[in-house]
Amino acid sequence: MEDRNLKMQLLNEHDACGIGAVVNIDGRKDYTVVDRALQIVEKLEHRAGKDASGKVGDGVGILLQISHHFFKKVAALQNINLNDENNYGIGMFFFPQDEVKRNIALKIFEDIVKNKEVKFLGWRNVPYHDEILGQKAKECMPYIMQCFVERPKQIEKDIEFERLLYKIRREFEQLNLETYICSLSAKTIVYKGMFLVEQLRLFYGDLQDHDYHSAIALVHSRFSTNTTPSWQRAHPNRMIAHNGEINTIHGNSHRMLARKDILKSQFYDDQYPIVNIQGSDSAILDNALEYLYINGIPLEKAMMLMIPEPWKNVEIAQDKKDFYHYYATMMEPWDGPAAILFSDGNKMGAILDRNGLRPARYYILDDQTLILSSEVGVLDIPEEKIIRK
Repeated sequence: MEDRNLKMQLLNEHDACGIGAVVNIDGRKDYTVVDRALQIVEKLEHRAGKDASGKVGDGVGILLQISHHFFKKVAALQNINLNDENNYGIGMFFFPQDEVKRNIALKIFEDIVKNKEVKFLGWRNVPYHDEILGQKAKECMPYIMQCFVERPKQIEKDIEFERLLYKIRREFEQLNLETYICSLSAKTIVYKGMFLVEQLRLFYGDLQDHDYHSAIALVHSRFSTNTTPSWQRAHPNRMIAHNGEINTIHGNSHRMLARKDILKSQFYDDQYPIVNIQGSDSAILDNALEYLYINGIPLEKAMMLMIPEPWKNVEIAQDKKDFYHYYATMMEPWDGPAAILFSDGNKMGAILDRNGLRPARYYILDDQTLILSSEVGVLDIPEEKIIRK
């Protein structure tokens, strides 16, 4: 009987999210990356949760590089002039549907931007097709808008501008205006929502436009286990897409809060709390990673010190063992099981926690494309094109 029950469990196993990534390693930006990533997530239905009606998903999303080719075109329709690439930031907002609340939030955000001596360029209503949504998803759907802000001339591109945008976002978030910022960056943007896997592409008109070019794309289909599905809790977060759970999250989050007095930043003095303990485990992990990255720790190093591989009693390079031993005094492991994709818009990486219980497979193709997913077979790739796996 036990053997039969085990077989039934395995046949009906459905307890983890789905993840995928497509990257042009040589940096080429094109729509093929976007399309392939959407194809991957559309193949991950078995890893996506849905409600009893079968019409509302737990959440699906995609993280992309900002496409100057695309946004210059659509911003011009709003009389917004986007000059050079990386000289502006874009925010993706989930506002309240209530017009009064929304207008208050809009005005406050604009004021915060201007108070930071940043030029506010304007808003854009994101085109969407809500007729495809299930009833519950439509009832709680936010008002979706994008904003454009110009990089001040005295602020350097890349990390210095990202720090400024981070500070703007954190100041706005402290006001609790029933508004969620999916992303606010000069490098990346997140499209997500309470979708079934096939609805992501169909809902957002931007994702159907072949002028949207990116060299990096991360996708995620959510199977909610310990939090209620919502538009905000869909993945990717601002830097990660996460398959699994952080089962040490209670200790991790409270340790981060306890470090308030010793985590001195040379860039910020009033951005606490670092993590929002009301968020999901993935959102809290994203908060912590973002804080480390914004404060100058390279992305891959931050991930290694938060999610170390087994190192104490295994044969690994001595310099790597020394690295883990040193940082173990500063940061306890964020333990899963978890497979995590991460990106800052310049790099994309993936990591398994030390339990190694979440799957991740990758191919590198002869055209310098990386394809990674929580399972094989998500894209039909001829074997002769695969140079490494």
